Amino acid sequence: MITGVSTASLFNRKNNEDALPFLDEIGVKTAEVFLTSFSEYSAEFGRLLAKRKGQVRVHSVHDLNTQFEPQLFVSNERIKKDAFDWLAKVMEAGRELGAYYYTFHGFARIKRSARSGVEDNFVSLCKSFQEIYEFCENYGLKLCLENVEWATYNRLGVFNQIRSCVPNIGGVLDVKQARISGVDYREYLTEMGANLTHVHLSDVDEVGKIRLPGQGVFDFGETIDRLKDVGFDGALIIEVYKDDYSHLSEIKNSVDYLNELLYKKNCQ
Repeated sequence: MITGVSTASLFNRKNNEDALPFLDEIGVKTAEVFLTSFSEYSAEFGRLLAKRKGQVRVHSVHDLNTQFEPQLFVSNERIKKDAFDWLAKVMEAGRELGAYYYTFHGFARIKRSARSGVEDNFVSLCKSFQEIYEFCENYGLKLCLENVEWATYNRLGVFNQIRSCVPNIGGVLDVKQARISGVDYREYLTEMGANLTHVHLSDVDEVGKIRLPGQGVFDFGETIDRLKDVGFDGALIIEVYKDDYSHLSEIKNSVDYLNELLYKKNCQ
């Protein structure tokens, strides 16, 4: 396994073109690049980041999902075309960065009935996911669905339904989102199984506040063991929010903490 950091952890602290050099400077080897707005969705911006990333390997790209991902599923052809045009720009940026994976939320579950899933039409969803998967694959990136409390994969069973028609779809386990959903992350891990491509890690303190790994009470040792059990040997990516820590130096300490755990468990 390898450790990494999402540039989302530096949002509003450093822009991406400064975040990657910072991660390189503190010795982070792997990153997920969180593209934050339309001006960053382009091959040109991807080339800029590629020039500035130093020795950091870009494992995956993310985007500000609600800007166009939900529209990839609509029936209106004009809206859908525009959404795919933006997806193409994200793919171009990711390709320039050498990314392997695209972390995907899909549509937003805003209405209460959407949260429950009673209106889910998996025949239609499967058709959309097949189209999106193949579109990303043409750019050399793998579509990876993340468990997110307010988005497509907001409960157990959704991933299995999508995988039934898109067998090679990737899975992204976010332990923070599992907490928010009130679901044991181990259940999401079991469901994704061999399709798991990377993990978003965060810690939590005694009162439920999100923290950097190593600053709370979450049992990362057990998490690593569980990941080993499903044969996972990918990226453990730290993803927290800017207000979940005080000083940038804490990021390096957190990466070092995870690396030490992996070393002790012979997982590096």
